[in-house]
Amino acid sequence: MEQLDISEVFNAAKVLKDVARHPRLIGVTKLNPEAQVYLKPENLQHTGAFKLRGAYYKISQLTPEEKAKGVIACSAGNHAQGVALSATANGIKSLICLPAGAPISKVEATKALGAEVCMVPGVYDDAYAKAIELQKEHGYTFVHPFDDPKVIAGQGTIGLEILEEMPDVDAVIVPIGGGGLISGVAFAIKSLNPNVKVYGVQAEGAPSMVNSIRDKERLRLDSVSTIADGIAVKEPGELTYELVDKYVDEIVTVSDDEIAAAILKLIEQQKLVAEGAGAVAVAAAMFDKVPIKGKKVVCLVSGGNIDVTSLNRVITRGLVKSGRDATISINLSDKPGQLSRVCSVIGDCGANILSVQHERNSSNTQINGCTLRVEMETRNLQHIEDIKRELTAAGFDVVA
Repeated sequence: MEQLDISEVFNAAKVLKDVARHPRLIGVTKLNPEAQVYLKPENLQHTGAFKLRGAYYKISQLTPEEKAKGVIACSAGNHAQGVALSATANGIKSLICLPAGAPISKVEATKALGAEVCMVPGVYDDAYAKAIELQKEHGYTFVHPFDDPKVIAGQGTIGLEILEEMPDVDAVIVPIGGGGLISGVAFAIKSLNPNVKVYGVQAEGAPSMVNSIRDKERLRLDSVSTIADGIAVKEPGELTYELVDKYVDEIVTVSDDEIAAAILKLIEQQKLVAEGAGAVAVAAAMFDKVPIKGKKVVCLVSGGNIDVTSLNRVITRGLVKSGRDATISINLSDKPGQLSRVCSVIGDCGANILSVQHERNSSNTQINGCTLRVEMETRNLQHIEDIKRELTAAGFDVVA
């Protein structure tokens, strides 16, 4: 496979100068009180994600013969839209293979950007196999979502922009799926300033690069499960694995609850909407997954294309994780006045009761007892503990 040179990244920056948006850093934020945390908001990029950079640069460098035959790609998300927009802008035909279960919104968005869409029964792997079959049959150029030097060079322009705007940055935190984004960013940054730390972040439910680097060989996961669907990749690329192994200082994982909390924090504090994959770097900074105390840090918010129907569930998870929404269970004697007393204690503690569930037939209570479940709006995790303590002091049996 063709290797990467820093001159390629600088050339990509020239090509993308008037094509991609170049969102400036946001900060200092309050995402971690012990560090100076800034954001590189690629969720504000055209098509809502960084993918445009790599796709456009790759397509712009095709020969006239390759352009005449068109390009093909396989994706159910941001890469599809990046390829579609880039091909249309270059006057090239694009065909995108999508798994049949892809969200309708993403299918329609890809079509709206000028691509022809081929729906393939099955999952992503089936769509990938179909794309390779059609590529060989018609001579299209396959635009890989991450394992391609020119795609990686395009993503690396983000690293150049960070260094240009903040030459004294101490660390950059980057999401990892297949590894194209962090390969480009880490390569560009380390080539120009080896002293800058580059940390990668994966979801706990899709740790393909974490496992591969740990075991010193590319590994393929049997399955992936995470709300960060944009980085739910079973196997790293060949080139990206090599680049990550060489240039990335450390890779950590974050849980879905931590990702949800980061999405919520970005909405509330920064008025930014991030998808799960786009929020993992912020989650790593928020929950001290990387050593950034006292450092000047940039978190790369890689995309904002979260499905609206799932946003409410993610926000709810984020509220629970951050202690803003809590449900407690209390065993009570089933007699008049008990509910009123519980509500009084909770109200005096400054919480807002959202719902109350009263169960008389629970197998965990006495015959003349009941279980009360109270959902509340609370300030933080300490507030929840304070409420439980006050209820216990008032003589109530708090069980959860």
